[in-house]
Amino acid sequence: MTRREYVKYGGVVAGGGLLAGCTGDDSGKGQSDGSDGSEGGETYTASMAPVGDVEFTAVPESVMVYSLLYADMAVAYGHGESVNSLGFDAETGGNTLDAYYEALDGVAFDREGLAQLNTGSGQLDVGKELFYELNSDLHLVDPCLVLSFDGWESADVDEIERNIGPWFGNTLSRDHAQPPEECREDYEYYTLWEIAQQVAGVFRTEDRFEALAAVHSELLETIESNLPPEEERPTVATVIFMDGTFYPTRSDTPGFANAHVRPLGAPDALAGEEITGGTSYGYETMLEFDPDVLLHEYGIASYYDVGAIAETLADHPVGSQLSAVESGRVYPSGDPVQGPLMNLFQLEMTAKQLYPEVFGEWPEYAAGEPYPEIPAEEQLFDRAEVAEIVTGEA
Repeated sequence: MTRREYVKYGGVVAGGGLLAGCTGDDSGKGQSDGSDGSEGGETYTASMAPVGDVEFTAVPESVMVYSLLYADMAVAYGHGESVNSLGFDAETGGNTLDAYYEALDGVAFDREGLAQLNTGSGQLDVGKELFYELNSDLHLVDPCLVLSFDGWESADVDEIERNIGPWFGNTLSRDHAQPPEECREDYEYYTLWEIAQQVAGVFRTEDRFEALAAVHSELLETIESNLPPEEERPTVATVIFMDGTFYPTRSDTPGFANAHVRPLGAPDALAGEEITGGTSYGYETMLEFDPDVLLHEYGIASYYDVGAIAETLADHPVGSQLSAVESGRVYPSGDPVQGPLMNLFQLEMTAKQLYPEVFGEWPEYAAGEPYPEIPAEEQLFDRAEVAEIVTGEA
């Protein structure tokens, strides 16, 4: 055990390393012994597969983050300033968070100076030397994701934990992807809000999690209790459109990538299709599925101008025949790598896009703009309540 581990964490408890799997209870919920980790060196424990139980003696102050959902969680729990990195372009990821936080008074994410972990060279890769440069108290990163990168082995993951700080992350729950072979025996899949609960245990912010989870539960109840009969619901296809090609994603499958679409209960126009990361469709194939609604991923202050894409489709002889194009129902959709705050907005957005007659019209949205203003009487959750939870004023 290094001095850093001893002083800051006490290391990962016996049997809780990467290959040993989770040593907590079978539910995988975050655990805490109830002591105040900031006083007297007393310890507390958080737990999540694949790393198992991790013991802390202080709330981490410098945190490596790869996936946007963990940056959103850090902000939600009042620790956004601890984030020192993002997996990809921090400006784009920060813009996406800003687009939602604009509606939450006093909530912001400062991405200035964040390290970009991924090389951006066209393949997923993070150099081990960057871990040493950042010297993080905690790697809020799924080690099994890192093991899928070129050049990484279990010994490298163990080295980072031993010499710098522990891992704590679960990303493959996004779409229930198969973990690398070293992780398969003990990997577990969680919902977005289960992950959020476990991360709250790291930051000792269980009360904030519970308050936000109550808002989420109320939002789901509002949506589910007002859904129209199944036969009246539109079919939907979730896609990315680039260079005349549709790259589809199933919206009816497990995983937190669909946490803003699946609860809306709309039939997936692509149901039954075997879709992988390499699946692509041309115009004619998409016309065979002919969804009533097209949801374009990463459409809010991110990588795509969905308004321009809708115009491109309308100008194409086949694309213009799509029902979603004819009816003007090509919408910017959310980021599948969503944290709890993002999820609240993205649920509201999708409800309005799919069922405007029930939940109110989705307003016009221009690329790069903040999440649009919704009349108070048509908002599906209370912005002021959420902002007060996040800023600690609730």
